[in-house]
Amino acid sequence: MAQEVARQEGREMTETGKDRMAMSFTPAVDIFETNGTTVIMADMPGVAPEDVDVTLERQVLTLQGKVRPHAPEGYRRLSTEYREGDYVRVFTLSDEVDQSKIKAEFKHGVLRLELPRAPEAKPKKIKVRAN
Repeated sequence: MAQEVARQEGREMTETGKDRMAMSFTPAVDIFETNGTTVIMADMPGVAPEDVDVTLERQVLTLQGKVRPHAPEGYRRLSTEYREGDYVRVFTLSDEVDQSKIKAEFKHGVLRLELPRAPEAKPKKIKVRAN
């Protein structure tokens, strides 16, 4: 049952370090388009800016955020409802994205990526002649 629920919620156990196992969550994203640029906003609560990793290999854009386990010093955990885990999301980009101009910013637990459209992929107006 636990495995079934984990699969339905997009989580799976993955090894994220040599000596630690952590849940892996798929961050929720919003995707917008403005002025020839696609904007992806991914929620990664609990991730520090230095623990965000964005990689691009060929056409594959990978977003990763590592959450450091938190336990207040001097306290012993009795119950846990908030699940800690790392974030991973993968996108396959089209040829329309100008990969050399991708920008990323992380603020308040939200990763914001700007994916500008390549000049040759921008829509062009084609004049129609009447005969």
